[in-house]
Parts: sequence; structure tokens; C-alpha cells
Amino acid sequence: MSSSTLPEIKIPACEPGIGRLITSPGSPHLIDGVRILPISLWPDDRGYFLEIARFGEGLIADYPATTQVSAAFTYPGAIKAFHFHKHQTDVWAVVQGMFQVALVDLRLASPTFGLKNTLYIGQLRPWQVLIPPGIGHGYKVIGTDPAMLVYLTDRFYNPEDEGRIAYNEPGINYDWELQHK
Repeated sequence: MSSSTLPEIKIPACEPGIGRLITSPGSPHLIDGVRILPISLWPDDRGYFLEIARFGEGLIADYPATTQVSAAFTYPGAIKAFHFHKHQTDVWAVVQGMFQVALVDLRLASPTFGLKNTLYIGQLRPWQVLIPPGIGHGYKVIGTDPAMLVYLTDRFYNPEDEGRIAYNEPGINYDWELQHK
């Protein structure tokens, strides 16, 4: 993506809450450009094997061979939010524990500008989530155990590509509290 085609980023004025709860990979309520695929998981009497990604296939089919793979270990109850990228696309896979993932469309010209999505992903729902540039994203570790996120990016980390927004930004108005559904 060239700098002339970068999306204009703006913090929206969102209604309070968690936005649309996404419970299936094909949900029609996903933010434009966000994609989800189930992760292949093979359990046996010793544990399980989790295939996070195959280069050249699935959500990372277009990633170059020089893609960066990283991991983040986070303690229960911790919130890491929000940030966005101008160029970078992420693919997230939770390999331990459970996350409440919050997404918000910050792209002013997007058909889903201002839309929020919430996904509960991890060991109980093994999904990969593709997060394109211009989507604010973050997570909270839910449950009583630490969690680990493995993420693949379509380019090497560049701090100048990243924007940060406070987890409690009033414009996004995301509700990180227990939802008591």
C-alpha cells in the first residue's frame, strides 16, 4: 500500500458498549476487511497440536516469506488496547487462555467506520483473526489464567507505522467490564 492510498484515520463517536458480538467466522457484522478462519486443532491423549498458519495459504496467503512472527504473554485481567497500523496487517492466534478482542474501524472512508466488534477467542474458540490497517485493536485476558497471543505480520515491526489510543478513549467508548450476559 503506498502512502497516497493510506486510509484517513479518525477516532469515531461510538455508542457505549462492546459493539457487535461476533460468534461465527462468516458473520455479516464483521468490520470491513476483517477476516476469521478457524485454526486447525488435533487433540490426542497427550495433548493437542495447533496449526497456527501455513505460509502461502489461508489468511496469510499474500504475506511475503520474510514475515515476522511474534508472541505476547499477558496476565489475567490485563488490557492491551488500543493501537492501529497505517500499513501493517496482523493475523492473531491465541494459543493459550482466552481473550476478549475489541476491534473498531478508524478508517474515515470505510463503509463500517465507527463499527465495533467483540470476539471471544482462544482455547475454547480457536480462531485466526486478520486485522487490516486502520482497524483499532486490543484485548483483555479473560478467565483466571495467563494467555498467549501469537501473531504474524505482513512486514517487519516499525514503530512509525503504529498509532496508540487509550483503552478507555471516550470516542471509542468500549466497555471492558464483565458483561453478565
